[in-house]
Order: sequence, then structure tokens, then C-alpha cells
Amino acid sequence: MKRSLALFAITLIATYAQAQQKTLMGFTPTSSAKQLQTEQLFDKSISPVRIGETLKDLSAYPHHLGSPGGKVVAEKILAKFKSYGFDAHLQPYKVLFPTPKTRVLELTGPTKYTAILKENVLAQDPTSGQAGQLPTYNAWSADGDVTGQLIFVNYGLPDDYETLAAMGIDVKGKIVIAKYGRSWRGIKPKVAYEHGAIGCIIYSDPKDDGYYAGDVYPKGAFKNESGVQRGSVMDMMIYPGDPLTPGVGATENAKRLDRKDAATILKIPVLPISYQDAKPLLAALEGPVAPADWRGALPFTYHVGPGAATVHLKLEFNWNMVTAYDVIGTIKGATYPDEWVLRGNHHDGWVNGADDPLSGQSALLDEAKALGDLLKTGWKPKRTIVYCAWDGEEPGLIGSTEFVEDHDKELQQKAVVYINSDDISRGFYHAGGSHALENFMGEVSESVIDPETNVTAKERKKAYEIVNAATPKAKKEIMDRKTDPIEALGSGSDFSSFLQHLGIPTLDIGYGGEGPGGEYHSIYDSFADYERFKDPGFVYGALLAKTVGHAVMRLADADLLPFDFRNLSTTISGYSKEVIELANNMREATAMQNQLVQSNAYNLAADPTKHLTPPQAKGEVPAIDFSALTTSLAALKTSADKLAVAMNTTSAANIDHKALNETIYKAEQQLLSPAGLPRRSWYKHSIYAPGFYTGYGVKTLPGIREAIEQRNWPEVQQQIAAVSASINALAAYLDRAAM
Repeated sequence: MKRSLALFAITLIATYAQAQQKTLMGFTPTSSAKQLQTEQLFDKSISPVRIGETLKDLSAYPHHLGSPGGKVVAEKILAKFKSYGFDAHLQPYKVLFPTPKTRVLELTGPTKYTAILKENVLAQDPTSGQAGQLPTYNAWSADGDVTGQLIFVNYGLPDDYETLAAMGIDVKGKIVIAKYGRSWRGIKPKVAYEHGAIGCIIYSDPKDDGYYAGDVYPKGAFKNESGVQRGSVMDMMIYPGDPLTPGVGATENAKRLDRKDAATILKIPVLPISYQDAKPLLAALEGPVAPADWRGALPFTYHVGPGAATVHLKLEFNWNMVTAYDVIGTIKGATYPDEWVLRGNHHDGWVNGADDPLSGQSALLDEAKALGDLLKTGWKPKRTIVYCAWDGEEPGLIGSTEFVEDHDKELQQKAVVYINSDDISRGFYHAGGSHALENFMGEVSESVIDPETNVTAKERKKAYEIVNAATPKAKKEIMDRKTDPIEALGSGSDFSSFLQHLGIPTLDIGYGGEGPGGEYHSIYDSFADYERFKDPGFVYGALLAKTVGHAVMRLADADLLPFDFRNLSTTISGYSKEVIELANNMREATAMQNQLVQSNAYNLAADPTKHLTPPQAKGEVPAIDFSALTTSLAALKTSADKLAVAMNTTSAANIDHKALNETIYKAEQQLLSPAGLPRRSWYKHSIYAPGFYTGYGVKTLPGIREAIEQRNWPEVQQQIAAVSASINALAAYLDRAAM
């Protein structure tokens, strides 16, 4: 055993020594060696103990947008930036933010029950009973006072309403209750409203993150009976940020919409509740038994309704204007001060927010401290480094969006990359963002060591993917691949406006997978919970700081920026194959369904006692002309290959790469606002965008994909033309860069 350990240690040392000798992307052999030495000094400054102390301090009190605690947290971060040697300031924005004034939920029949709408104070969690905590609510719900029959709609997604329709159940004029999960929460009331519901209740079923999943808090990490997930239900697919100032920064004197004209505020009242409060409502439901995959873990038979179960929902809000405090800290670049590497994490929470967002924010602050320590040694970055602590992320990506809108033209000229993080826990490395940075992030993830396994973060992540791949073929493909992909980004954190609105290259980096629980957006997202269940010892906070710190420093000091558009070309081609396959599968499925309808097969196969309505015949799926898309992708591949050759040749030359670098980091802006797409839209960026009904999830090439799903065939062709035009624009741009 000792001999095996010794051999392992020798192998690890040899591997590390080999890594020290390698030439990094964007660096010469000489500058690579210097960069790696600098990173070693940086890593020595990162302290898990200090990260834990910062996390405990910042999570000691509620600090939501507009609260006294929120301003205190911003001022503490500002003071830290200044003490580290950053030129730092507060950037205020005046924004709308609703907080609850009246919350009433009552079961009025067949029995009476008044919802508690309050989480339990726990002796084991010292901050769970503090003053100043936001009540349990969904921001951007409409004010409303409604009474109606209750209907259970599963997760409240479009397919769930199709199932209800087959049962002969219509939610028009009724109040729906949906489970949290499977989508961003704002999709649930949006779809309910589209189907005619007058109110929406969202609850956390214990099957998803309560006692069915594991021991509940405080014994274990999972949601206890009183826990509630607060959260925004803003219609961010229209636009994120302050609802009253779309497209412009919410400065003091900005022109504002009337609240009734703000498109992102919902039209029906919405309220989140615990499974303690959901239990009597669901138990009172009659009607058909819920389908097997709809049923949760509460101790009764799940019915869909409607019936005698009637509820009264009354909500009123304080629609106040408050100040969001972004904190901006800058280290000016010594060589290229007008090229910016931006790094951000939000600082506002729904309550104490230890995990979300302060786990990421505390790591960011330790990165900043380590960079400050390097400054004292005489190190200066070539490019300007900008560290950002955003306010108002939770209600709708407000602080980051207002900053982007306020500085849009300057950012499109100067921003090389924006690097984001949010909440983290122990587990596996993950990254998403601009696919031209895939090879770069592969190198970065090889430069840090996972604290639980003592292998690189990249190696551990790959092992996890291989083990969990569904088939032997998929396992082999992962084992054989040369480049590890990064995920496409949808929405859900502060990267959104940088990427989807400005076309700025973006990365979102984190760790997780081994810290599950039910604390999300509840009063139990506390330091007491985090240090027990999320990241004991705060070693993954330190790992995040090292990972992102390496990425920041390499992008700030690279001679030639480490972009490889061949990866982007390959990835978009994969997206293209997906939408073509979607159309072909839909065509085949539609033909088969119509055949079964005509043959009366659905009626013959159905249980006659359940009175299910068979599906209707659908219009045939026409042949779709994807040739413009495939032609544009072929052009992009040629251009990306040509640029890669030119960059490899140029990298060896002892010249200033400023002009080429500027061309490279502005390349993805060519994908913005393709012909035929609205200027102000989440679809503005045709490749990276969230799906309309998926929220956090990603539907790549979303305009094409969703037009197919909606069977809007003229729109499909328009979207193909628009996306093809943007890809052709990028290809032509890369051609010029390669000259």
C-alpha cells in the first residue's frame, strides 16, 4: 500500500512538472513559464478559512435588493476591493421592486384551511428567525383577489395542459397548483395565464427535494415541511432587468414606463407555498386520479380536480422604487487598458443567501484579494481587469442588466470576456458559455486540483461523465474526444445580458453536484446549512477562486487571445443536426398519430371508464428547406479553419497582436440581430438563447426549434433565413480576420 502511494505521488509530481513546461494557449514558451509562476503565487494567496469567514460575515443578516442589509453588504464589498488595491466605486440604479403587503390563501370548500405562509424558526439555525426577512412570495406576481376551483397541473408545463385536455379538464376561470421543478418557475404562471387560469400556486413536493429525497433540515439537507422557495416570476423571455426601463440603464433620470405598460410583470396573482400548506389543498381535490408520473410523495392519492375544492387567493404588493448597488472594482491594464476582462457574481439574496449567491461572491472576493497580493509584488495585468458584484440578480438580473444597458456601446468596444459565477458546492467542475473558448477552459480545468480526489478538475469531471453516460457507445465517445465541450448558456444568472444582448464572449464557471438539498431561496439558505451540507471546509470555494482566477489572469495577459472558432463551428453544426432531426421525427410521429386516429386505435386502446379524449389528427409536417443553414455552416467551417491557421502562424511572430485580438473578441457580435429578428429580444442572439418555455434550460437555435414545436411553418423558414444570415456574417468576419 505504501509503495502504491509513493508511485502515485511520483506520478502526480511528474504530471505537475510536465504541466509547468507546457506552452499555454495564447502564450509563448517563455511567457507561459512566467504565467504559470504567477499562478502559483496567486494560488498561495487563496484561503479556504478566509472564504468561510467572508461567507459567515456577509450572510449574517438578510440582504435582499433595496434592504438596509443589502446596502451594508455592498459597502463591505466596496471596502474590500479598495483594501486590495482596486479602484472601486458603487454604481447605483433606481429600479422597481415589489414586496408583499397582503398574502392570503384559504381553502374555502369542502373544508376550511388557512395557509400558514411562514417558515419555522429553528434553534439549530441561528439566523432563521431574524427580523427583516422577506416573506414567502413570488416577485412580479400581479396584485389580485380571486376565488375559484382548484386544479392540479403537475409541473405546469405545456405538455401537462395537453394531458389535462385529454381528460376533458379546462383550467379557464380556475386557480391552478403546480409543483416546483422541471422548468424555471416563471414559466408556470405564464402558461397558466395563457390557458385562462385566474391564479397560480406553486409548491415544493417532498418527492423532489423533501423527505423522499433525504433527511430534512436540520437533521439533513432537504426541505422540511415549512420550507418555501421564494423567487422571481418575471417574464424575462421578453427582457430582463428593471421592468420600467427596457433597453436603457435605470439611472435616476431615465425615462420610465408606466407600471401598467411593463410587459414583464405578470397578469395573474402567483404565490409559492410549503408542502405543509399544499397538503390540505391537494388532499381536497376530486376528479380523476393524477397520472402516475404526476404523483408526489404526500400521503394520499393525488387527484387532478376540479370538484368541491375551492380556494381564495389575495395578494397585494408594495410597488416601491429602490436603489440597486452594483460594486465595480478595476485594475487598470498596463499595456491594453481599453481591453477589459470582466468578472462578476451577484451579492443580493432572497434572505441570508449563504449558498445563493454568497458562496460564489466569497470566492470572488478571495480572487480579488489574491490579485491585490500580486499587485504588491509588482505584477500588473496587460489588460484591464474589472470585478463586479451585482445587486438585484434574484428579482430579474437587474443590476447586471442595467449596467450592460448603461454601458452597452463601451462594453461592445472594450469587453474581451465576461466571466460569471453564482452559487457553488462540493462536487464537479462545470462551465458554459462561448464555444470558441472550449479549448481554453480545457486548459484551465487542467490547472487546478480537486480537493476530494487529488486529480485535476478536468479529469474528475470527465470520469463522472463517462461513468454516468447512458450507453457503452456514449461512454466510448467521451473517452475518445479530444476537446471537452462547455455547455450552451440559457438564462438564470448575470451572464445573460452580456452574451445575449451584446454578443460579448461569456463564461459561467462553477462546482457542484454533491451538495443537494432543499434550502434554495428559503430562510434556511444560511451559513449554518452551508458549512454542514454544501462545502465543509470551504475547499470548493477556494477551488472556484483558483479556477476563475487562472482564467482571468490568462485572458488578461495572453499575447494572442485563446479563441478557437472551430469549436464554435462544430457545436453549431451539432445544433443544426438536432433541429433537422426534430423536424424529421415530428413528421414521422405526426403521420403515425394521424394513422392511429383514423383507425380508431386510441379509442380501442383506452380504458372506457376513464373517459379520455383521443388526440385529434394534426396537419402534416411539410418538407423543410434547411439548405441555407447547412450552406452557412459549411462557410463558417471554412472560415474558422482558415483563421486557426492564420492565428497559429501569427502566434509565433514577435509582434503586437492588438489589432487581431480586437477583431477576435468582437467576432461573436456578428451573431446579434440577424435579419428578421426583433432588436430587443432574448432571441436577439441567434445561437445562445434560452427557450421560451424552459427558462434556465437551453434550446439551442431557439427560434428555429420553437417554430417547429409550434408548427408555424412560415416562421420556421424565416428563422432559418435569419440564423443563416447571422452565421454567414460571422463567417465573412472571420475571413477578413484571417487575411
